[in-house]
Amino acid sequence: MGVAWPFADRNEGFREGLELALDEINRQGVLGSRIRLIEKDDKSSVTDGLTIAQAFANNSELTAVIGHRSSAVAVPASKVYDHAGLLLLAPSSTAPGLTAAGVDRVFRLIPDDTQIGSTMAAYAHAKRFNNVAIFYANDEYGRGLANAFEDEAKAVGMQTVDRLTDYKDLNDLRRIVAKWKLLGCDAVFVAEVMPDGAKFVSDLRKAGMKVPVIGGDGLDAAALADTAGGAAEDTVVASIFNPFAANEAVRHFVRSYEDKYNEAPRKWAAQGYDSLKLLAYALEQAGSREPSKLAEALKRTKSWQGASGPHSFDGSGDVRDMPIILKQVKDGAFQYLTEGARANE
Repeated sequence: MGVAWPFADRNEGFREGLELALDEINRQGVLGSRIRLIEKDDKSSVTDGLTIAQAFANNSELTAVIGHRSSAVAVPASKVYDHAGLLLLAPSSTAPGLTAAGVDRVFRLIPDDTQIGSTMAAYAHAKRFNNVAIFYANDEYGRGLANAFEDEAKAVGMQTVDRLTDYKDLNDLRRIVAKWKLLGCDAVFVAEVMPDGAKFVSDLRKAGMKVPVIGGDGLDAAALADTAGGAAEDTVVASIFNPFAANEAVRHFVRSYEDKYNEAPRKWAAQGYDSLKLLAYALEQAGSREPSKLAEALKRTKSWQGASGPHSFDGSGDVRDMPIILKQVKDGAFQYLTEGARANE
C-alpha cells in the first residue's frame, strides 16, 4: 500500500496512527498475508504529489494509496490513481472536487467542505449571529468551505456582509474591520489552515475586531492557541475526533496509542489509524485485493466504527454519518463542546 503525506513538516501523529493500525492488522494478517506500506513525503506540494502519484501508478505491486493531506494535491492526484486503477483513501481532503469528477475508486474519509460549512453555519445561526464576514484561503480548501458556509448561512436567513481573501498589512485590515463594524458584523468565519489561520485571528484582534470567531477544521490544531495566544480565546472550530467519546472503538484506539507512544492522540493520528483499518476491513469484505472489488466493498459499508466515529459511504465515495465535533479555545487549550467531552486538550 502506498502512503503519501507531508511527514517531515506536517505529520502530526499521522504516521504513528498508521503504525499502530499496521501492528494490529499484521498480528493476524489479511487474506493470508501482511500489509506493507511504502511511504512517500509529498511536502504538501502539487508537483511532488503528482510525481509520487505517477510513481505509485507505475508500481504494479500496489493495490491502494492513502493520502494526500492537502486538497490541492489530493484532487489532481486522485485522477492519476483512478486512471491507473488504484484505490485512493483520502483521510484529509475536504474539497468537494475530490469526488465530483466521476471517479470510481476514490473515497473520502472525512466530511467534505459542504458538510463542515453547513455545520458551522448552523452553529452560527443557533448563536443568533446575523451578519457574518468570511475570511478564506484562495485555494481549493478555502473557496469550497467559504462557499458552503455562505450558502447555508443564506438558507437560514443570515447575511454575509463581506468576503476577504487577503489584506496588505495591519493598517489595511483595520480599514476593513472599520467597514465590517459599520455593516453590523457580529461574527467572523475563517476558512483557512494553519499557520495562516492563526495569524489572521491574531491580526483581527489587533485590528480591533472583538466579535466571535468560528472556523473550519483547518483551524483545528493546538498551534492555534500557541501561535495566536490570547487572540484565539473563545474561537470555535470544527473537528472530526473526540477522544472522550463513549465508544469502545475510540477507547481502544486511545488506550493503545497512549500505551505505544506515551502521549494522547490527535485527529490525524485517528485518521491514519482509521484509514489503514478501513482498508483491511475492505480487503476482508471483498475477499480480494483487486481495487474495483475493494471499491464495491466500501460502497456497501454502513456504520463501520473507527476511532473518528462511524463511516458509511455513498455512491460517490463520500463518507456519511461521521460526526463533526465542535471545540472551543478556553484558557489557551481546546475544550470539547460535544456532549460527553470530559477534559481539555
